Amino acid sequence: MTLKINGKEKELEKSLTVSEILVHENVEMPDMVTVQLNGEYLDRNKFDETVLKENDEIDFLYFMGGGSLGI
Repeated sequence: MTLKINGKEKELEKSLTVSEILVHENVEMPDMVTVQLNGEYLDRNKFDETVLKENDEIDFLYFMGGGSLGI
């Protein structure tokens, strides 16, 4: 099965859920990642039940907070 993960094509032997792909790809801080599947944000409550399909595009996004320079 072919997926596009963070813009790169990858071959997988079998279908995985979003939760499983986070483990498979060794995603750091999986509890802090936002997942975009085929251009739409995926609710974290659906990670365990959403099975990835052939040619899906999945992106792992981290949002960083900023601060003031104090100048």
